[in-house]
Amino acid sequence: MPEIASELHEGLLLKHKETRNLSNYDSIDNSMLIHGEGDQSDIQLHDGLSFSQFMVAGSIAGMVEHMAMFPIDTLKTRMQMLATSGGSAHAAVGRALKSIVKSEGPLGLYRGIGAMGLGAGPAHAVYFSVYETCKEKMGGNRRGHHPFAHAASGVLATIASDAVFTPMDVVKQRLQLRNSPYGGVMDCIKKISREEGFRAFYASYRTTVVMNAPFTAVHFATYEAVKKILNRISPENATEEHLLVHIGAGGAAGALASAVTTPLDVVKTRLQCQGVCGADRFNSSSISDVVGKIVRKEGAAALMRGLKPRILFHAPAAAICWSTYEASKTFLHNVNQAAARV
Repeated sequence: MPEIASELHEGLLLKHKETRNLSNYDSIDNSMLIHGEGDQSDIQLHDGLSFSQFMVAGSIAGMVEHMAMFPIDTLKTRMQMLATSGGSAHAAVGRALKSIVKSEGPLGLYRGIGAMGLGAGPAHAVYFSVYETCKEKMGGNRRGHHPFAHAASGVLATIASDAVFTPMDVVKQRLQLRNSPYGGVMDCIKKISREEGFRAFYASYRTTVVMNAPFTAVHFATYEAVKKILNRISPENATEEHLLVHIGAGGAAGALASAVTTPLDVVKTRLQCQGVCGADRFNSSSISDVVGKIVRKEGAAALMRGLKPRILFHAPAAAICWSTYEASKTFLHNVNQAAARV
């Protein structure tokens, strides 16, 4: 998710500050370096990359993270829907997985991945650009710890990135359903536009924003708390094992945040897949109305459908996002060095 990648970027900047005297960027000040007025491509961040390169690295990390975990995401979508509405008849992750592979083959786990690829990259690019811009405006890049600036920037960035990603998320989830009536990404887009109108792509937008705001808050709070605990356990290795500390803290934070926000994720899935494969339709996109209808028909336990695959998705997401971001950053740094020699 964008908020996870943002947190990893903060860790990366901290890591650079700790080792800046041994790096090749001794001449780069801790503040942003602006080489040309009004030209974002000339702005260099703390790690020596330009603003646009930072966006590219973040986009790559987000795409790899979501696409690598896509089979788990498919399981989550199936388990959050009723068996009569294209969902899974099994409550256990293992059985649901076996059922999909047996009836649809391994490729059944990747149905809709094209929509994820089209949405994740632009959404992460928007997230990083909005996050960095807002953080700079709010003083988040000044010396010291500025939790409010980081949190507020994260929320604003989430609102913007969700506006970009939500339409493709609707397409992705509808394609993930068992016996989906759509032939592919473009077929799904055309049919939704023709039969339901443009508003159908944003039926879950409000729920998505409401879900991601507490997700971000819980994620960051847990992340900071676990990171401090891990650093206290082995302070002498805190610098050397900084990557492992971030991965461990990020995994714990992702697991807790995903568990807390699962009911809202169920509401989002139901809104995005309403009317497809016999799924219930809702008179409005009101969260309380959707929750009320689900509870009346299926019981309160239905709001926790897909909890396990959701945790399985977010726990390792930080590790995948971090390693990909680091590799992308290194590649772009090497490109910069090669260009400097020319």
